[in-house]
Amino acid sequence: MYQSKIKKTNIKYTHTTKLLISLWQNQLVSEQHLLFETTVVTPLMEQYNSLKAKHPDAILLYRVGDFYETFGSDAITTSEVLGIVLTKRNNGGSTIELAGFPFHALDAYLPKLVKAGYRVAICEQLEKPSKGKKIVKRGITDVITPGVTLDNKLLDQKRNNFLAAVFVGDMNHIGVSFVDISTGEFYLAEGQQEYINKLLQNFQPSEILYSRSKKLIFDQLFSEQYYAYALEDWIFTSEYTTKKLLHHFQVSNLKGFGIENQIFGQIAAGAILHYLESTENHNPKHLSQISRLINEDFVWMDRFTIRNLELVEPLHLEGKSLIQVLDETFTAMGSRLLRKWILMPLLDIKKIQQRLDAVSTINSNQDLSDLIKEKLKSFGDLERLVSKIPLRRINPRELIHIQNTLSRINPIKTALYHQIDPLLKGLADRLDLCSDLYAKIESQLLPEAPNAINKGGIFKDGWNSELDELRYVLKNSKDLLLDIQKQEVINTGITNLKIGYNSVFGYFLEVTNKYKNQGLIPDHWVRKQTMSTGERYVTDELKKLESKILGAEERILTIEEELFNQLVNDLQEYMLPLQQNAHVIASLDCLLSFSITATKYNYNKPEIHDGFSIEIIEGRHPVIERQLPEGEFYIPNDLYLDQDTQQILMITGPNMSGKSAILRQTAVICLMTQIGSFVPVSKASIGLIDRLYTRVGASDNISSGESTFMVEMNETASILNNLSERSLILLDEIGRGTSTYDGISIAWSIAEYIHQHQNKRAKTLFATHYHELNELSTLYPRIKNFHVATQEINKKVIFLRKLIPGGSEHSFGIHVAKMAGMPEEIIRRAEMILIELEAQRSQSSSEANIKSNLTTFEIKSTTSQSEQEHWILDQLKHIDIQTMSPVECLMKLLEWKAKL
Repeated sequence: MYQSKIKKTNIKYTHTTKLLISLWQNQLVSEQHLLFETTVVTPLMEQYNSLKAKHPDAILLYRVGDFYETFGSDAITTSEVLGIVLTKRNNGGSTIELAGFPFHALDAYLPKLVKAGYRVAICEQLEKPSKGKKIVKRGITDVITPGVTLDNKLLDQKRNNFLAAVFVGDMNHIGVSFVDISTGEFYLAEGQQEYINKLLQNFQPSEILYSRSKKLIFDQLFSEQYYAYALEDWIFTSEYTTKKLLHHFQVSNLKGFGIENQIFGQIAAGAILHYLESTENHNPKHLSQISRLINEDFVWMDRFTIRNLELVEPLHLEGKSLIQVLDETFTAMGSRLLRKWILMPLLDIKKIQQRLDAVSTINSNQDLSDLIKEKLKSFGDLERLVSKIPLRRINPRELIHIQNTLSRINPIKTALYHQIDPLLKGLADRLDLCSDLYAKIESQLLPEAPNAINKGGIFKDGWNSELDELRYVLKNSKDLLLDIQKQEVINTGITNLKIGYNSVFGYFLEVTNKYKNQGLIPDHWVRKQTMSTGERYVTDELKKLESKILGAEERILTIEEELFNQLVNDLQEYMLPLQQNAHVIASLDCLLSFSITATKYNYNKPEIHDGFSIEIIEGRHPVIERQLPEGEFYIPNDLYLDQDTQQILMITGPNMSGKSAILRQTAVICLMTQIGSFVPVSKASIGLIDRLYTRVGASDNISSGESTFMVEMNETASILNNLSERSLILLDEIGRGTSTYDGISIAWSIAEYIHQHQNKRAKTLFATHYHELNELSTLYPRIKNFHVATQEINKKVIFLRKLIPGGSEHSFGIHVAKMAGMPEEIIRRAEMILIELEAQRSQSSSEANIKSNLTTFEIKSTTSQSEQEHWILDQLKHIDIQTMSPVECLMKLLEWKAKL
C-alpha cells in the first residue's frame, strides 16, 4: 500500500514541476509578444532599447526564455555570420528583423561572432518570471571583444590574448600599454614609432584602443591589420587616466612601479582600465602590478627579422617555426612564456648564464627531470584560472583544479630546494604552498563539483547545517511522508489513511467515508476538500514538510550559490601568491623544455661572454634539420666573426647551396643562446648581441604601392640607420630587385658603409650572387670571402653545403631550373645564351671600365703595376684548376687582362 502511494506522490510532484515550467514559458511567450508590439514603445521594447544604447556598436544577445534573440541590424549580421535563419515580424505596419538561437548553443555561436571581428554584449535575465510580472529584470552581464574575453573557447591556450592601447603624443613620442585580462599581465612603454611598432609586432594584440581624434595619425603610423577600436578623447587625458591607475592599485603615486615619468604610457594604461570597466569586467584585481618594458633589456629585433627568421610563425603553411621545435612545455602558461622569451632575448649576461646553468642541472639530473615532468603533466593553467577569481567568473570545478594544482607544488618545491643551482633554488623559494587555501577548498568542495553554480552538488555534507537538512529532506522525502502517515495511523486508528498530492492543496491526508463520522479526526486537522468517497485534510506538520520538499531544490541552489560566493571572496587574498606560483611554474616549464630539446636533438651548452666575437663549431639550423627527409643529415658548418679581423663575411655560391640557411642558423643560434637554451652546435662561444637585423627575401606591398625592391630598400635602410657595435646583420641578395649594375653598386656601397662605420663595426653575413663583390676583400681588411662548396660531375652539380674560404664565380641557376623540371629545350638554349653573354661580357671594354670603377670606388687610383701583379699571383695561389671548366679558365684570364 505504501509503495503505491509513494509512486503517486512522485508523479504528482513531477506534474507540478511541469506546470510551473509551462507557466514560465507562457510568460516568456507573452514577453515576445510585447517585443513585437511596435506601434507603441512597449515596456519590453523600452528595456531592450535602453540596454542596446549602452553598447550600440555591439551585437546584443537578448535573453528571452530559452533563446538569445537579436533584432534589426544585429539580426541581419548574426544571421549572415552564423548561417542561421533571418525572419521578420510585422505588427501594426512596422517590420523588425529577428534571428536567434537556443541559449545552450552559446558556446558554439559566440566564438564565431567574436572571431569574425564583432563585439558582443550578452544580456541575461536577472530574475525568474512570475505571475503578475510582465517583464523580468535584465542586464548586460558581459561584453566580449577580440581583446577582452575569458572564454576558453575564444582563447588560444598557447598564446596570450593582449588588449593594447596607443596614445600618440607626437610622431616621435608615443605611449603604449598591453594587458592580458586572462593572465593578469600588464605592461606599458614609451618611444618612437619604430619601437612601438616592434612591440605591437611582438605582442600581436587582438585589439588596439586609440583616441577617436587621432584616427588619421593612428592609421598612418600603424598600418598593420590590427583590430582597432576608438574611444572618446576625454578618456586619453593624463588627469583622468592617472586617477584610474592610482585608484586601481590603491597607491598615492606610481613610483613603486618605476613608471612615474612615463606619462604617455600611463595614459594608454589608464585607458585600458576604463575600457575593461565599460565591458563589464569590474574589479580586475588580478592586474596586481604593471611593468615597464625597457628597450635596453632585450635584443632589438624588428618585425622583418622576426618574420624572416620564422621565430614564432612559419612563412609557409608547410613550414615550421623555431617555437614549434623548442616548445616541449607541459603547461599552457609555460608555452606562452616561451613565446615571450623567444621574442625578447635577454641582454643581461648574468641572467642568461643562470638559465643555461639551470638547464644543465636539469639535464644532468634524470630524477629531477622525471619528477618535474610528472607533476607538470596535469598541472592546469593556473595563470588563467587565477584571473577568473576577482572577476567572479570562476566555477566550482575550476576551484577543484586550483586545489589539484596546489597539491603538486610541494614535491616540486622540495626537489628544487635540494639543488645547488641558484636559479632553481630561487624558484623553490618563490613557490608558495598556499596551505590555508588548499584546506579551504578541500574542506568545502566536493571533488566532483560541477562546472556551473546552478547545478548543485558543490559543497560537502557537514559544511552547512541548513544545507544538510534540505538535502536530507530532498533525498528522503518518501520516507518522511511515510513516517507522517504511519504516525497519524497510530494516533487516529484510521488504518487506511492515505497521503496524496495535487497542485491546488499540495500534500494532504485522505480519510474515507468509513472513518469520517467515527470521531477519529483530530481537532488540529484542517479540512480542505470534501469528496464523494471521503474527506481531505492538512496539518501543520504536513504543510511544513511540503514546504521543505517543494522548495528544497531551489533553496539548496540558493544556499550553495551564497556559500560559493563567500568562498570566492575568501580567495581574493591569495591572488598574489597564486600568480607568483603560476609564473614560477611557467619559468620552470620553459627550462625543462630546453633540457628536453637539448637531449632530444643533441644540442650543447654555449658559452656567452661580453666580447664581440662569435665562434660556432659545427652549427646546424634547428628547424631545417627537423624537416629533412628520413635518412638525410644536416651538414654542419663552422663560422667565426669579430670586430677586428673578420667583421663581414661575403658569402657566394650557387642557388640552393645553403647560403641563406647558414645566415639564418647563425642568427638563430645567437638568439637561442640569449634566451638561455642549449644550441645545435658542437661548440659555440657567443659574444653578446644587442640588435639583430635581417634582410632576407622580400615581397610586394601592393596595398601601400610598394614594389619588391622598395620593400627591400625600406628594410635595408632601417638596418643601416640603427646600427650598434654589437649588432648582427644578415643581408641576403641585396640589390637583386633592380638592374644588375644598380644592384651591384648598391650592394657594394652597403658593404663599404658597414665596414667603414665609425665605432660601430657591426658583424655582418652578406650572401650574394654578385661575384664582383669578392673584390671587396682585397680592399678592406675585415671583409673576407667565403663560398658554399659544390662539385660538378658529368655536368651535374652536387651541393656539398659546406662553407669554405674563398669566393665563388658561378650560381648554377640553369642547373636549378633543370632540377625544377624546366623543359629540356629551354635548358639547352639557356646554356648557349649564357656562353655567348659571358664571352661578350669579357670582351666588352665598357664592362672592364665598370669593373675598374667598382674596384676603385671611393679609393684614389694609385694602385701600382706591381700591386696588380701581386693581386694576380695571390689569385693564382687560391684558384682550384681542377674544378674549373675551360670556359671558366678563359673568363678568368680575360678578367686578369682587363685588370692589367
